[in-house]
Amino acid sequence: MKIDLSSIPIIDHHAHALLRQPPVAPVDWLQFFTEGRGAELVREQVPHLLFYRYAVKALAGLLNCAATPEAVFAERYRMGEKEWIRRLVQDAAIAVMLVDYGFQGQENFSPDEMKALMPCRLEAVLRLETLAQELILLVETCDDWLEAFSAQVSGARRAGYVALKSIIGYRTGLDIRSWPQPEVQAAFRAVKEEARREGKVRLAHPPLNDALVLRALEIAEQEEMPFQFHTGFGDTDADLRLVNPLHFRPLLQSERFAHVPWVLLHMGYPYVRESAYLASVYRNVYVDLSLAIPFAVAEAPLLLTQIFGLAPVNKVLYASDGFSVPELFWLGAKVGRSTLAKVLEQMIAEDIVTSTEALMFAEQVLYRNASQVYGVVLNP
Repeated sequence: MKIDLSSIPIIDHHAHALLRQPPVAPVDWLQFFTEGRGAELVREQVPHLLFYRYAVKALAGLLNCAATPEAVFAERYRMGEKEWIRRLVQDAAIAVMLVDYGFQGQENFSPDEMKALMPCRLEAVLRLETLAQELILLVETCDDWLEAFSAQVSGARRAGYVALKSIIGYRTGLDIRSWPQPEVQAAFRAVKEEARREGKVRLAHPPLNDALVLRALEIAEQEEMPFQFHTGFGDTDADLRLVNPLHFRPLLQSERFAHVPWVLLHMGYPYVRESAYLASVYRNVYVDLSLAIPFAVAEAPLLLTQIFGLAPVNKVLYASDGFSVPELFWLGAKVGRSTLAKVLEQMIAEDIVTSTEALMFAEQVLYRNASQVYGVVLNP
């Protein structure tokens, strides 16, 4: 039995702002289809990635042009950036997008600029490490830093944020623990000196990163505020040995943060089954499908099957993790919908679910679960 999910709206609960300066040629476009870095690697490898080759054909089908990068890019350029964004977002039926504006910097559009560009509703997510780095430049002591950070996080919901987000996995790993105060103070002094010298800082010091995340979790526990964690792949700096979401077990087992909706981004790829397991045994843990879908396009049905193997359906949330160029929002939705349909059709054929249940599950994954977790209601 074939099922059609095209009319089901999407809440894309994990996305980023777009670049002010879009790519001007196909060679500039390549970098957005890989997590690899370096001009030589991008130029040599991306044309051979299945995700890139799929993307060219899929976008050519949308544009009704030849399935070549040059033809797709020419049509993209002819249409103009604003119309191209509108076409992609509306075709993907993205109704709401939760945006982390802390990725990149001034090269990205601001929240107000994004709202003017995007033909859907936008809500903001607070990226904790970016906030903490900015505050280090403004204060002199560790105590003042933690106090200022706590004040900002405590006021996040009032400031319009719908969730908190940490990239600690990519900086120091997910084995988060409490450190003796002298070690936290010493780490701060070293980072502050770096900030004075360089005028900026990249926060990647275990005592400080762990301290700020634990402080944010304490606040999130009081306010029952959703907390997104990057897990698995997603950054060239990530040590995959340190981003396995199983590292969260001591914190989850302690129940100190049992009222925090705990969202595992990127389905923990390649630790997909581990993520599904955590969602199955801890009532406040949710699994996000982004980045692995669409980047690992050839194994997307396998990944989603592994998630459904243990994770309750009401714990699985679709997202794109789209960044920099709008094609990624659309490609995420296209691969996400088609993969979800394929997996549900197989489950119907195997008498695991009925057709009625399949459509209900699709709605849950594409928007209902995110609506419940973040308190974001679709526009009537």
